Amino acid sequence: MLNPAVFKAYDVRGLYPSELDEEGAYAVGQAYVELFEPRVIAVGHDMRESGPELAAAFAEGVRREGVDVVHIGLASTDMIYFAAGRFDSPGAMLTASHNPAAYNGIKLCLAGAAPVGVDSGLPEIKQTTAQLLADRDRRPLTGKESSVDLLDDFVAHVHSFIDVGALRHMKVVADTANGMGGLTVPRVFEKLPIDLDVLYPELDGTFPNHPADPIQPENQRDLRSRVAAIHADVGLAFDGDADRVFLVDEQGRGLSGSTTTAMLAVRILDKNPGAKIIHNLICSKAVPEVIREHGGEPIRTRVGHSFIKQVMAETGAVFGGEHSAHYYFRDNFRADSGIIATMFVLELMSITGKPLSELRVPLERYADSGEINTHVADPAAVIERVARHYGAAQQDRLDGLTVDFGEWWFNLRPSNTEPLLRLNLEAATREECDARVAEVLALVTGG
Repeated sequence: MLNPAVFKAYDVRGLYPSELDEEGAYAVGQAYVELFEPRVIAVGHDMRESGPELAAAFAEGVRREGVDVVHIGLASTDMIYFAAGRFDSPGAMLTASHNPAAYNGIKLCLAGAAPVGVDSGLPEIKQTTAQLLADRDRRPLTGKESSVDLLDDFVAHVHSFIDVGALRHMKVVADTANGMGGLTVPRVFEKLPIDLDVLYPELDGTFPNHPADPIQPENQRDLRSRVAAIHADVGLAFDGDADRVFLVDEQGRGLSGSTTTAMLAVRILDKNPGAKIIHNLICSKAVPEVIREHGGEPIRTRVGHSFIKQVMAETGAVFGGEHSAHYYFRDNFRADSGIIATMFVLELMSITGKPLSELRVPLERYADSGEINTHVADPAAVIERVARHYGAAQQDRLDGLTVDFGEWWFNLRPSNTEPLLRLNLEAATREECDARVAEVLALVTGG
């Protein structure tokens, strides 16, 4: 079973088994090989109950096309990117990331961890998969399979981004939400001068404690309480496949992805003076301001990992950040990694001797709305109506509609999969932000 709706902008994701099952995963593996003709593919899966079966089915589809498979086993998504970079081969991660337990999916990448997305092969995989499911041709199983344990190598890779010897003693709480961070995070911290306290480290794809979606504030509640209770220096909230991380300061207050992007930019520009740094267009205006103030060159992109990785490759940017807490590193094969981002933050705290609550202050300059989703019948028509209303302002269509009045701005983007619009707005003060949000939403809803 493979519902065509499981093909999203950047991956394959749907309900198991009603939308995506073993037969569907098998066909996606076949389609990938037919389109890209690799010699070998690295395959891993997260802790969801359906993961091993879906990974085996995907691998069988690959092997029946005569291509070898290297099984990584249980892995975080950034471990699969590391494998794709280390082996210079494509990778497939069976995961639904932060989605609830009933879901599973497939994240794909090319050799060297290059992206596969809406503009880099995913629509073609969708079309080929549909043809293969109709034909149901089972070829001889000629591809070989092997397995490798990459965790130690991955840990060494993560440590290589910073001066481990510069780290001071700190107390850190990590909420891995029963996700893959429960495997990777303790190993990364094992030999560091860090007292690590892990919430919900057990790998459990039913997510018995709370959803593995840290962008929702309610899913950071336990972490914030624990940070305050044990007087920790920092809290880390990982998503289900552990490629994203949200930070909580020692006062139990969360940092946005924009603030963390700016903070990482400061540290990375210390190491790479004058470098180019990517930020997506819904990041705070503070991000490009901070990049320029520290001698870097900000580059604005569309939202989404495939776009950011492509622009990083074209421009030679050393780092890229998204408001959604994806952080990309040139020396990580331009792939995102929450745990590498964590290392840079701990290094910055160690070298400056400043707490996170102090480091964040000069980076938080504006009030923002967060992402507000509104269901509408015709997203394109609504965008045009809003654009006409704000015709006097500076506008661009890089990704949806961005309207910029200088003292306040917003972006209105259509969803790739649903009839809804996503609003992100920023203004100088909370009062103005709230007022402008009400104003724009009234236009969106026709009120």
